[in-house]
Amino acid sequence: MNPQPPSRGLTLDQAEEYLLSLELFGMRFGLDRMHRLMTVLGLPQRRFASVHVVGSNGKSSTVRFCAAILGRHGLRAGSYTSPHLRSFRERIEVGEEPVSEADFAAAVTRAAQAAELVNRTAEPDDHVTQFEALTAAAYHELARRGVEVAVIEAGLGGRFDATNVIPSKVQVLTSVSLEHTRWLGPTLTDIAREKLDVVHDDGTLVVGPLPHAVFAIAQQTAADHHTRLVPAAPTDLPLRAAGRFQHANFGLAAAAAEALLGRALDDRALKEAATETVVPGRLEAVGERPLTLFDGAHNPSGAHALAASLPDVFGARRPRVAVIGVLEDKDAAGMLESLLPHLDRVVFTRPANPRALSPATLMTLAEKLGGLPLETVAGPRAALARARELAGTGGAVLATGSIYLIADLVREDADARASTL
Repeated sequence: MNPQPPSRGLTLDQAEEYLLSLELFGMRFGLDRMHRLMTVLGLPQRRFASVHVVGSNGKSSTVRFCAAILGRHGLRAGSYTSPHLRSFRERIEVGEEPVSEADFAAAVTRAAQAAELVNRTAEPDDHVTQFEALTAAAYHELARRGVEVAVIEAGLGGRFDATNVIPSKVQVLTSVSLEHTRWLGPTLTDIAREKLDVVHDDGTLVVGPLPHAVFAIAQQTAADHHTRLVPAAPTDLPLRAAGRFQHANFGLAAAAAEALLGRALDDRALKEAATETVVPGRLEAVGERPLTLFDGAHNPSGAHALAASLPDVFGARRPRVAVIGVLEDKDAAGMLESLLPHLDRVVFTRPANPRALSPATLMTLAEKLGGLPLETVAGPRAALARARELAGTGGAVLATGSIYLIADLVREDADARASTL
């Protein structure tokens, strides 16, 4: 059944339910629906400058850092990230604050009305998807709020991602690793080409550390588009956000902000952004006694970066227990290979997502690596409670493996329906 468009303004709960109802259309590539949505909405994406962030890991952090840097240089900055932890509303921010409940609901109402017009002339299997409607709502609201610049995180890939209707002059490629090979291609170079399709003529492409073959593609893409290529260096500034990997992300954000502004950054503004910006769900400390950390690492590259940071955040020797839940389309074995050497015990669980691997499957994979006590607890919150018990007040607990697991742990209503896309 096709979700009914709103005849009048939605409440926040109704807006969330409308977006959740669109999951029945799944995830589909292609930009035709987005271009039509933007036309109906009056091309809001052309009313602000934009920075487009693509990559396999580090996108959300880079977006938040870049928006914070630009805001501290006097620009009215907004951002769009995905996925969210508690509410779809978190994805759209202006001035580093999520838009209000009323404004979010109004933006979704407008996007839903536009989607209905688009759907009227579409085939039944070609209706507007959840991510498209949400992206349209974001662009509409960012324009309505009068942002001067929006930092936009791509959802999946780049070429056919719904976000790729912005005329960005600065693009950022954070990293490239094997992911979503069904849609993006089987090799790193295939994936890089899909992500780099967001590059436009006569702009700036900022890149993080890349494999040699991928960097060569970035060089060729920049040359083809007469675009300046800027390899970004990690920052040496102290950051509020924990994790060594965040220094690379902040370096990317600073290089992108400088490219957009067209001038050197102010040292004081840069330091303020570094010491004040929070990145939810990325090595986020949520409790003490035991120290409890949440991190949304969801692929081997992310797990490797997380593992490299664990000695710093765990500190002195203490019992280290992890709660791990992974989706079935991820390389769980590769993730475990990086993480297990840094842990004393693991509790495997299942995020409330239909694509989640069973705890038993994760245990089987871990047993092949050997060496530490393992157990399973089906429910994420019960698994976290068990891990905290095992760690004791002087220990440390890490929940990781999927951003959907982190969302299950932080959502106020544990039984509320959550987005699965």
